[in-house]
Amino acid sequence: MRTQIEYAKNGMITKEMEIVAKKENMNLDKLLNLLSKGEAVIPKNINHKIEPCGIGKDMKVKINTNLGTSEVCNNIDLELKKIKIALKYGTDTIMDLSTGGDLHQILETIINNCPVPLGTVPIYSVAINKIRENKDISDITIEDILKEIEFQAKLGVDFMTIHAGITKKSLEFLLKDKRICGVVSRGGTIIKNWILKNNSENPLYEHFDKILDICYEYDVTISLGDGLRPGSIADATDRGQLAELLVLGELVERARERNVQVIVEGPGHMPLNEIEANVKIMKKVTKNAPFYVLGPLVTDIAPGYDHIVAAIGGAIAGAAGADFLCYVTPAEHLTLPNEEDVKLGVISCKIAAHAANIIKGFEDEIEKDRLVSKYRYELNWEKLFELVIDPELARKRRYEIPFNGEYCSMCGSMCAYLIDKKIPTL
Repeated sequence: MRTQIEYAKNGMITKEMEIVAKKENMNLDKLLNLLSKGEAVIPKNINHKIEPCGIGKDMKVKINTNLGTSEVCNNIDLELKKIKIALKYGTDTIMDLSTGGDLHQILETIINNCPVPLGTVPIYSVAINKIRENKDISDITIEDILKEIEFQAKLGVDFMTIHAGITKKSLEFLLKDKRICGVVSRGGTIIKNWILKNNSENPLYEHFDKILDICYEYDVTISLGDGLRPGSIADATDRGQLAELLVLGELVERARERNVQVIVEGPGHMPLNEIEANVKIMKKVTKNAPFYVLGPLVTDIAPGYDHIVAAIGGAIAGAAGADFLCYVTPAEHLTLPNEEDVKLGVISCKIAAHAANIIKGFEDEIEKDRLVSKYRYELNWEKLFELVIDPELARKRRYEIPFNGEYCSMCGSMCAYLIDKKIPTL
Protein backbone atom coordinates (compact mmCIF):
# COMPACT_ATOMS: atom_id res chain seq x y z
CA MET A 1 0.00 0.00 0.00
CA ARG A 2 1.23 3.49 -0.92
CA THR A 3 -1.40 6.15 -0.38
CA GLN A 4 -3.44 7.58 2.46
CA ILE A 5 -6.69 6.69 0.70
CA GLU A 6 -5.57 3.09 0.21
CA TYR A 7 -4.57 2.73 3.85
CA ALA A 8 -7.94 4.18 4.87
CA LYS A 9 -9.87 1.79 2.62
CA ASN A 10 -8.09 -1.06 4.38
CA GLY A 11 -8.79 0.34 7.85
CA MET A 12 -5.13 1.08 8.55
CA ILE A 13 -4.18 4.19 10.54
CA THR A 14 -1.05 6.09 9.51
CA LYS A 15 0.96 8.55 11.58
CA GLU A 16 -0.29 11.30 9.24
CA MET A 17 -3.88 10.36 10.08
CA GLU A 18 -3.13 10.50 13.79
CA ILE A 19 -1.68 14.00 13.43
CA VAL A 20 -4.62 15.25 11.34
CA ALA A 21 -7.22 13.69 13.65
CA LYS A 22 -5.64 15.46 16.63
CA LYS A 23 -5.49 18.80 14.78
CA GLU A 24 -9.12 18.53 13.70
CA ASN A 25 -10.32 17.10 17.04
CA MET A 26 -11.81 14.26 15.00
CA ASN A 27 -12.39 10.61 15.84
CA LEU A 28 -9.99 8.39 13.86
CA ASP A 29 -12.81 6.13 12.65
CA LYS A 30 -14.56 9.15 11.17
CA LEU A 31 -11.34 10.31 9.51
CA LEU A 32 -10.77 6.85 8.02
CA ASN A 33 -14.27 6.93 6.59
CA LEU A 34 -13.80 10.38 5.02
CA LEU A 35 -10.43 9.45 3.52
CA SER A 36 -11.63 6.10 2.19
CA LYS A 37 -14.53 7.76 0.36
CA GLY A 38 -12.30 10.57 -0.98
CA GLU A 39 -14.27 13.22 0.89
CA ALA A 40 -11.05 14.31 2.59
CA VAL A 41 -7.37 14.13 1.68
CA ILE A 42 -4.00 14.38 3.39
CA PRO A 43 -1.59 15.81 0.78
CA LYS A 44 1.72 14.22 1.78
CA ASN A 45 4.29 12.90 -0.69
CA ILE A 46 6.19 9.92 0.74
CA ASN A 47 9.43 11.81 -0.05
CA HIS A 48 8.55 15.09 1.70
CA LYS A 49 9.02 15.54 5.45
CA ILE A 50 6.27 17.94 6.48
CA GLU A 51 3.64 18.63 9.09
CA PRO A 52 0.56 17.12 7.39
CA CYS A 53 -2.86 18.72 7.26
CA GLY A 54 -6.25 17.43 6.26
CA ILE A 55 -8.49 19.04 3.66
CA GLY A 56 -12.13 18.14 3.21
CA LYS A 57 -15.48 17.43 4.79
CA ASP A 58 -15.97 18.27 8.47
CA MET A 59 -12.51 19.83 8.65
CA LYS A 60 -11.55 23.45 9.08
CA VAL A 61 -11.22 25.46 5.89
CA LYS A 62 -7.55 25.55 4.83
CA ILE A 63 -5.70 28.24 2.89
CA ASN A 64 -2.98 28.13 0.24
CA THR A 65 -0.29 30.67 -0.66
CA ASN A 66 0.95 30.95 -4.26
CA LEU A 67 4.46 32.20 -4.87
CA GLY A 68 7.27 31.74 -7.36
CA THR A 69 9.61 33.48 -9.77
CA SER A 70 8.69 35.01 -13.10
CA GLU A 71 10.49 35.76 -16.35
CA VAL A 72 10.73 39.39 -15.23
CA CYS A 73 11.63 38.82 -11.57
CA ASN A 74 13.74 35.79 -10.73
CA ASN A 75 14.89 36.03 -7.12
CA ILE A 76 14.78 32.81 -5.13
CA ASP A 77 15.81 34.60 -1.92
CA LEU A 78 12.71 36.76 -2.20
CA GLU A 79 10.52 33.68 -2.65
CA LEU A 80 12.05 32.08 0.45
CA LYS A 81 11.22 35.24 2.41
CA LYS A 82 7.64 34.97 1.14
CA ILE A 83 7.45 31.40 2.44
CA LYS A 84 8.47 32.58 5.92
CA ILE A 85 5.87 35.34 5.85
CA ALA A 86 3.13 33.00 4.67
CA LEU A 87 3.95 30.51 7.42
CA LYS A 88 4.08 33.25 10.06
CA TYR A 89 0.54 34.37 9.27
CA GLY A 90 -0.94 30.90 9.08
CA THR A 91 -0.91 29.44 5.58
CA ASP A 92 -1.63 25.70 5.49
CA THR A 93 0.02 24.98 2.13
CA ILE A 94 2.32 26.59 -0.44
CA MET A 95 2.26 26.41 -4.23
CA ASP A 96 5.36 27.06 -6.35
CA LEU A 97 4.21 28.64 -9.62
CA SER A 98 7.68 29.65 -10.79
CA THR A 99 8.12 30.47 -14.47
CA GLY A 100 11.55 32.14 -14.48
CA GLY A 101 15.08 30.88 -13.89
CA ASP A 102 16.26 27.30 -13.33
CA LEU A 103 12.86 25.85 -12.52
CA HIS A 104 14.08 22.50 -11.23
CA GLN A 105 16.65 24.10 -8.94
CA ILE A 106 14.08 26.62 -7.70
CA LEU A 107 11.59 23.86 -6.95
CA GLU A 108 14.18 21.82 -5.08
CA THR A 109 15.15 24.86 -3.00
CA ILE A 110 11.53 25.64 -2.17
CA ILE A 111 10.76 22.03 -1.23
CA ASN A 112 13.75 21.97 1.11
CA ASN A 113 12.46 25.12 2.82
CA CYS A 114 8.77 24.23 2.94
CA PRO A 115 7.54 22.44 6.09
CA VAL A 116 3.93 22.30 4.86
CA PRO A 117 2.35 20.56 1.83
CA LEU A 118 3.73 21.93 -1.44
CA GLY A 119 1.85 22.10 -4.73
CA THR A 120 2.92 22.78 -8.32
CA VAL A 121 1.54 22.99 -11.86
CA PRO A 122 3.85 20.70 -13.90
CA ILE A 123 2.56 21.88 -17.28
CA TYR A 124 4.20 25.27 -16.63
CA SER A 125 7.69 23.79 -16.64
CA VAL A 126 6.94 21.68 -19.70
CA ALA A 127 5.66 24.67 -21.68
CA ILE A 128 8.54 26.93 -20.63
CA ASN A 129 11.09 24.30 -21.69
CA LYS A 130 9.50 24.18 -25.17
CA ILE A 131 9.61 27.97 -25.45
CA ARG A 132 13.26 28.00 -24.40
CA GLU A 133 13.97 25.45 -27.14
CA ASN A 134 12.37 27.90 -29.64
CA LYS A 135 9.51 25.49 -30.16
CA ASP A 136 5.76 25.96 -29.96
CA ILE A 137 3.69 24.90 -26.98
CA SER A 138 1.79 22.63 -29.33
CA ASP A 139 4.98 20.57 -29.70
CA ILE A 140 4.58 19.25 -26.14
CA THR A 141 4.35 15.45 -26.02
CA ILE A 142 2.82 13.22 -23.37
CA GLU A 143 6.33 11.94 -22.71
CA ASP A 144 7.41 15.49 -21.85
CA ILE A 145 4.51 15.79 -19.42
CA LEU A 146 4.97 12.43 -17.72
CA LYS A 147 8.70 13.01 -17.35
CA GLU A 148 8.11 16.32 -15.56
CA ILE A 149 5.38 14.91 -13.32
CA GLU A 150 7.64 12.05 -12.28
CA PHE A 151 10.58 14.39 -11.65
CA GLN A 152 8.47 16.57 -9.38
CA ALA A 153 6.92 13.57 -7.64
CA LYS A 154 10.34 12.06 -6.87
CA LEU A 155 11.49 15.43 -5.55
CA GLY A 156 8.63 15.46 -3.04
CA VAL A 157 5.78 17.61 -4.41
CA ASP A 158 2.66 16.85 -2.36
CA PHE A 159 -0.09 17.98 -4.74
CA MET A 160 -0.13 18.85 -8.43
CA THR A 161 -2.61 20.80 -10.52
CA ILE A 162 -3.47 18.70 -13.58
CA HIS A 163 -5.67 20.36 -16.22
CA ALA A 164 -7.19 17.11 -17.45
CA GLY A 165 -10.80 18.32 -17.56
CA ILE A 166 -10.42 20.48 -20.68
CA THR A 167 -11.58 18.44 -23.66
CA LYS A 168 -12.40 19.16 -27.29
CA LYS A 169 -16.08 19.10 -26.35
CA SER A 170 -15.79 21.57 -23.47
CA LEU A 171 -13.79 23.90 -25.72
CA GLU A 172 -16.63 23.82 -28.26
CA PHE A 173 -18.97 25.26 -25.62
CA LEU A 174 -16.40 27.83 -24.60
CA LEU A 175 -15.82 29.06 -28.15
CA LYS A 176 -19.55 29.34 -28.85
CA ASP A 177 -20.22 31.41 -25.73
CA LYS A 178 -17.65 34.12 -26.64
CA ARG A 179 -16.43 35.08 -23.21
CA ILE A 180 -15.19 38.56 -22.40
CA CYS A 181 -11.93 37.21 -20.95
CA GLY A 182 -11.59 33.91 -22.77
CA VAL A 183 -9.32 31.50 -20.87
CA VAL A 184 -7.46 33.07 -17.93
CA SER A 185 -5.83 29.96 -16.48
CA ARG A 186 -2.22 29.69 -17.67
CA GLY A 187 -2.53 25.92 -17.71
CA GLY A 188 -5.86 26.25 -19.47
CA THR A 189 -4.39 28.37 -22.26
CA ILE A 190 -1.55 25.87 -22.75
CA ILE A 191 -3.99 22.97 -23.13
CA LYS A 192 -6.40 24.99 -25.29
CA ASN A 193 -3.50 25.92 -27.59
CA TRP A 194 -2.36 22.29 -27.78
CA ILE A 195 -5.83 20.89 -28.55
CA LEU A 196 -6.69 23.41 -31.27
CA LYS A 197 -3.31 23.36 -33.02
CA ASN A 198 -3.03 19.57 -32.99
CA ASN A 199 -6.76 18.94 -33.48
CA SER A 200 -6.38 16.19 -30.91
CA GLU A 201 -7.75 15.38 -27.49
CA ASN A 202 -6.12 16.79 -24.35
CA PRO A 203 -3.12 14.50 -23.62
CA LEU A 204 -3.68 14.93 -19.87
CA TYR A 205 -7.16 13.49 -20.32
CA GLU A 206 -6.19 10.78 -22.80
CA HIS A 207 -3.30 9.56 -20.67
CA PHE A 208 -4.82 10.18 -17.25
CA ASP A 209 -4.17 6.59 -16.18
CA LYS A 210 -0.42 7.07 -16.69
CA ILE A 211 -0.55 10.18 -14.51
CA LEU A 212 -2.39 8.18 -11.87
CA ASP A 213 0.36 5.55 -11.93
CA ILE A 214 2.99 8.15 -11.02
CA CYS A 215 0.84 9.86 -8.38
CA TYR A 216 0.04 6.52 -6.75
CA GLU A 217 3.72 5.62 -6.54
CA TYR A 218 4.57 8.73 -4.48
CA ASP A 219 1.16 9.48 -2.95
CA VAL A 220 0.84 12.77 -4.81
CA THR A 221 -2.60 14.30 -4.43
CA ILE A 222 -4.06 15.38 -7.77
CA SER A 223 -5.63 18.82 -7.82
CA LEU A 224 -7.87 18.75 -10.87
CA GLY A 225 -7.38 22.17 -12.43
CA ASP A 226 -10.24 24.40 -13.53
CA GLY A 227 -8.61 25.47 -16.78
CA LEU A 228 -11.84 27.01 -18.04
CA ARG A 229 -12.63 28.96 -14.89
CA PRO A 230 -14.23 32.36 -15.51
CA GLY A 231 -11.90 35.36 -15.48
CA SER A 232 -14.66 37.92 -15.11
CA ILE A 233 -17.96 37.81 -13.28
CA ALA A 234 -19.76 38.20 -16.64
CA ASP A 235 -18.26 34.86 -17.75
CA ALA A 236 -19.23 32.93 -14.60
CA THR A 237 -21.16 29.66 -14.67
CA ASP A 238 -21.16 29.34 -18.47
CA ARG A 239 -21.27 26.13 -20.50
CA GLY A 240 -17.50 25.86 -20.84
CA GLN A 241 -16.98 25.97 -17.08
CA LEU A 242 -19.76 23.45 -16.41
CA ALA A 243 -18.68 21.14 -19.24
CA GLU A 244 -15.21 20.94 -17.69
CA LEU A 245 -16.73 20.26 -14.26
CA LEU A 246 -18.63 17.24 -15.62
CA VAL A 247 -15.35 15.80 -16.91
CA LEU A 248 -13.72 16.48 -13.55
CA GLY A 249 -16.45 14.41 -11.90
CA GLU A 250 -15.46 11.48 -14.10
CA LEU A 251 -11.76 11.96 -13.31
CA VAL A 252 -12.43 12.07 -9.56
CA GLU A 253 -14.01 8.62 -9.75
CA ARG A 254 -11.10 7.25 -11.79
CA ALA A 255 -8.58 8.59 -9.29
CA ARG A 256 -10.42 7.16 -6.31
CA GLU A 257 -10.69 3.76 -7.99
CA ARG A 258 -6.91 3.80 -8.46
CA ASN A 259 -6.31 4.82 -4.82
CA VAL A 260 -5.01 8.28 -5.70
CA GLN A 261 -6.08 11.20 -3.53
CA VAL A 262 -7.84 13.96 -5.44
CA ILE A 263 -9.27 17.44 -4.93
CA VAL A 264 -11.07 19.68 -7.42
CA GLU A 265 -10.34 23.32 -8.21
CA GLY A 266 -13.06 25.87 -8.82
CA PRO A 267 -13.63 29.46 -9.91
CA GLY A 268 -12.49 32.14 -10.23
CA HIS A 269 -14.50 35.32 -10.81
CA MET A 270 -18.15 35.00 -9.82
CA PRO A 271 -21.00 37.21 -8.57
CA LEU A 272 -22.03 36.74 -4.95
CA ASN A 273 -25.36 35.13 -5.75
CA GLU A 274 -23.80 32.30 -7.78
CA ILE A 275 -21.15 31.14 -5.30
CA GLU A 276 -23.26 28.86 -3.11
CA ALA A 277 -24.89 27.17 -6.11
CA ASN A 278 -21.49 26.57 -7.71
CA VAL A 279 -20.14 24.95 -4.56
CA LYS A 280 -23.19 22.68 -4.27
CA ILE A 281 -23.11 21.70 -7.95
CA MET A 282 -19.42 20.87 -7.69
CA LYS A 283 -19.93 18.78 -4.56
CA LYS A 284 -22.77 16.88 -6.22
CA VAL A 285 -20.93 16.19 -9.47
CA THR A 286 -17.72 15.05 -7.75
CA LYS A 287 -19.41 13.09 -4.94
CA ASN A 288 -18.19 15.46 -2.27
CA ALA A 289 -14.55 15.77 -3.29
CA PRO A 290 -12.62 18.47 -1.43
CA PHE A 291 -13.18 21.79 -3.24
CA TYR A 292 -10.34 24.29 -3.77
CA VAL A 293 -11.33 27.80 -4.91
CA LEU A 294 -9.40 30.86 -6.07
CA GLY A 295 -11.31 33.57 -4.26
CA PRO A 296 -13.90 33.60 -5.71
CA LEU A 297 -13.50 37.23 -6.76
CA VAL A 298 -16.89 38.91 -6.57
CA THR A 299 -16.22 42.04 -8.61
CA ASP A 300 -13.75 43.08 -11.30
CA ILE A 301 -13.35 46.77 -10.42
CA ALA A 302 -10.79 46.60 -7.60
CA PRO A 303 -7.22 45.97 -8.81
CA GLY A 304 -4.95 46.71 -5.88
CA TYR A 305 -7.64 45.54 -3.47
CA ASP A 306 -8.36 42.09 -4.86
CA HIS A 307 -7.32 40.47 -1.57
CA ILE A 308 -10.46 42.05 -0.11
CA VAL A 309 -12.58 41.03 -3.09
CA ALA A 310 -11.37 37.44 -2.77
CA ALA A 311 -11.89 37.35 0.99
CA ILE A 312 -15.55 38.28 0.51
CA GLY A 313 -16.03 35.45 -1.98
CA GLY A 314 -13.89 33.02 0.01
CA ALA A 315 -15.94 33.48 3.17
CA ILE A 316 -19.15 32.79 1.26
CA ALA A 317 -17.64 29.79 -0.53
CA GLY A 318 -16.25 28.36 2.70
CA ALA A 319 -19.59 28.76 4.48
CA ALA A 320 -21.29 27.02 1.54
CA GLY A 321 -18.95 24.01 1.72
CA ALA A 322 -15.65 24.87 0.00
CA ASP A 323 -12.77 23.22 1.84
CA PHE A 324 -9.66 25.02 0.60
CA LEU A 325 -9.14 28.70 -0.28
CA CYS A 326 -6.33 29.98 -2.47
CA TYR A 327 -5.18 33.39 -1.36
CA VAL A 328 -5.28 36.42 -3.64
CA THR A 329 -2.96 39.37 -3.05
CA PRO A 330 -3.30 43.12 -3.75
CA ALA A 331 -0.94 42.49 -6.69
CA GLU A 332 -3.41 40.21 -8.49
CA HIS A 333 -3.91 41.30 -12.13
CA LEU A 334 -1.13 43.89 -11.75
CA THR A 335 2.31 42.53 -10.88
CA LEU A 336 4.33 39.85 -9.10
CA PRO A 337 3.47 40.04 -5.38
CA ASN A 338 6.06 41.41 -2.97
CA GLU A 339 6.49 40.49 0.68
CA GLU A 340 3.82 42.90 1.92
CA ASP A 341 1.39 41.60 -0.72
CA VAL A 342 1.93 38.05 0.52
CA LYS A 343 1.28 39.12 4.10
CA LEU A 344 -1.96 40.91 3.18
CA GLY A 345 -3.05 38.04 0.94
CA VAL A 346 -2.53 35.41 3.62
CA ILE A 347 -4.18 37.48 6.35
CA SER A 348 -7.25 38.33 4.27
CA CYS A 349 -7.62 34.68 3.21
CA LYS A 350 -7.16 33.52 6.80
CA ILE A 351 -9.93 35.90 7.88
CA ALA A 352 -12.24 34.44 5.23
CA ALA A 353 -11.44 30.88 6.34
CA HIS A 354 -12.01 31.79 9.99
CA ALA A 355 -15.37 33.38 9.18
CA ALA A 356 -16.40 30.19 7.38
CA ASN A 357 -15.16 28.00 10.24
CA ILE A 358 -17.41 29.89 12.65
CA ILE A 359 -20.38 29.09 10.42
CA LYS A 360 -19.25 25.45 10.31
CA GLY A 361 -19.46 25.35 14.10
CA PHE A 362 -15.84 24.74 15.14
CA GLU A 363 -15.90 25.49 18.85
CA ASP A 364 -12.27 26.59 19.19
CA GLU A 365 -12.75 29.12 16.39
CA ILE A 366 -15.94 30.42 18.00
CA GLU A 367 -14.21 30.62 21.39
CA LYS A 368 -11.39 32.70 19.98
CA ASP A 369 -13.88 35.37 18.88
CA ARG A 370 -15.62 35.23 22.23
CA LEU A 371 -12.37 35.78 24.10
CA VAL A 372 -11.29 38.67 21.88
CA SER A 373 -14.65 40.33 22.56
CA LYS A 374 -14.30 39.67 26.29
CA TYR A 375 -10.82 41.21 26.46
CA ARG A 376 -11.91 44.17 24.34
CA TYR A 377 -14.73 44.90 26.77
CA GLU A 378 -12.32 44.56 29.69
CA LEU A 379 -9.82 46.82 27.89
CA ASN A 380 -7.30 44.05 28.44
CA TRP A 381 -5.14 44.96 25.48
CA GLU A 382 -2.29 42.50 25.98
CA LYS A 383 -4.60 39.49 26.27
CA LEU A 384 -6.43 40.71 23.17
CA PHE A 385 -3.17 41.03 21.21
CA GLU A 386 -2.31 37.41 22.01
CA LEU A 387 -5.34 36.19 20.06
CA VAL A 388 -5.71 38.49 17.07
CA ILE A 389 -4.52 37.58 13.59
CA ASP A 390 -1.87 40.33 13.33
CA PRO A 391 -0.79 41.26 16.87
CA GLU A 392 2.10 43.43 15.67
CA LEU A 393 -0.19 45.69 13.66
CA ALA A 394 -2.85 45.79 16.39
CA ARG A 395 -0.29 46.81 19.04
CA LYS A 396 1.28 49.42 16.74
CA ARG A 397 -2.06 51.06 15.94
CA ARG A 398 -3.21 50.97 19.56
CA TYR A 399 -0.24 53.02 20.76
CA GLU A 400 0.62 55.21 17.76
CA ILE A 401 -1.13 58.28 19.24
CA PRO A 402 0.51 59.08 22.62
CA PHE A 403 -1.93 59.46 25.56
CA ASN A 404 -2.52 58.23 29.08
CA GLY A 405 -5.47 56.00 29.75
CA GLU A 406 -6.70 52.46 29.47
CA TYR A 407 -9.13 53.42 26.72
CA CYS A 408 -8.14 53.93 23.05
CA SER A 409 -7.62 57.28 21.29
CA MET A 410 -10.87 56.99 19.32
CA CYS A 411 -13.29 57.74 22.16
CA GLY A 412 -11.00 58.69 25.02
CA SER A 413 -12.85 59.10 28.31
CA MET A 414 -16.13 58.76 26.36
CA CYS A 415 -15.26 55.08 25.85
CA ALA A 416 -18.53 53.13 25.69
CA TYR A 417 -17.03 50.26 27.67
CA LEU A 418 -16.01 52.56 30.53
CA ILE A 419 -19.43 54.18 30.62
CA ASP A 420 -21.25 50.86 30.39
CA LYS A 421 -19.32 49.44 33.35
CA LYS A 422 -20.40 52.39 35.54
CA ILE A 423 -24.11 51.98 34.79
CA PRO A 424 -25.86 50.45 37.80
CA THR A 425 -27.22 46.96 37.28
CA LEU A 426 -30.96 46.46 37.50
